Amino acid sequence: MRTSLRVGITGAVAAAAALTSGTTAQATPPGPGVTARLISQITVGDTDYTVREVTIPPGQATGWHYHGGPVYGYVKQGTLTHYHSDCATDGVYPKGTVVREPGGPTDVHLGRNLGDTPLVLEVLYVLPHGSAFSEDVPNPGCDFE
Repeated sequence: MRTSLRVGITGAVAAAAALTSGTTAQATPPGPGVTARLISQITVGDTDYTVREVTIPPGQATGWHYHGGPVYGYVKQGTLTHYHSDCATDGVYPKGTVVREPGGPTDVHLGRNLGDTPLVLEVLYVLPHGSAFSEDVPNPGCDFE
């Protein structure tokens, strides 16, 4: 099932790329030590579909943020610990699992790598055309970054 989802997401983006031309969405800077590599991007109508590989080093986090639309992540390596703005963990996602973030300013969250190996995510962003990948927000009052 997980492989099917990954293949389906990649196939959908590749098919859309073959049928239309893409444009570049604006990215917000990653948090300290976090890197992202563009894999594929396409615009269909007024929606940007972008696949990126995001790497979070051990002990690092994404920073508090939200997305302008839904985001789907596949944990390729490591373990993602995910928090919402109430400071509670809403999930721990090991290698081979999928996480979904619904998007919008009411979905403020943070991803952390509490492990000792890099966390690598393959992420599909489904965003309004021209939107940033994420919108940074202040820490909502949690005792961790």
